[in-house]
Amino acid sequence: MSDKELKVQKTDAEWREQLTPQQYAVTRGHGTERPFTGPYLDNKDKGVYHCVACGKPLFSSETKYESGSGWPSFYAPIEDGAVAEHVDRSHLMTRTEIRCADCDAHLGHVFEDGPQPTGLRYCMNGVALDFEKK
Repeated sequence: MSDKELKVQKTDAEWREQLTPQQYAVTRGHGTERPFTGPYLDNKDKGVYHCVACGKPLFSSETKYESGSGWPSFYAPIEDGAVAEHVDRSHLMTRTEIRCADCDAHLGHVFEDGPQPTGLRYCMNGVALDFEKK
């Protein structure tokens, strides 16, 4: 994380107790769900996507779009400071990892091939999200 203190801090045992094995593997272990298998990929309901680990609002359905990637995709977070960016040099490539700004949960990655108005594609793991319908 950055110099900023995390708002939500738990032990590894607490995270394991709270999260399902797949949620833990993705959010705490920086894993990735297989494409086209996670929840919310085809969700068209209006509402807000929250961090599955701490409940922080992350993305609005208003910015969700079909990217064809196999993961829920958004062109912007719900507000500035909702997510944090980190350099990810795994798998012999450099990418920008996206984490929850409050609990440091791994959410996915952001790419510069999204639609306007931002040109960004926040490619998120569905198991890292909870959805609250409006």
